[in-house]
Amino acid sequence: MARECFICEKRKATGNNVSHSKRHTRRTFGANLHKMELEQNGTVRREYVCTRCQRTQKTMQA
Repeated sequence: MARECFICEKRKATGNNVSHSKRHTRRTFGANLHKMELEQNGTVRREYVCTRCQRTQKTMQA
């Protein structure tokens, strides 16, 4: 399974590298994910969470 944010489901995105001569080649943009301990229904789980969700305090660290 690909890594994605447990809360907002953000994952790898695709786009183009554009050189000075405007030549386009495909590339990927990885989401900024970190493993965190999340408490859910009294149990602690280690899940990937993006830094945007961490900053907006959608998570509560265990």
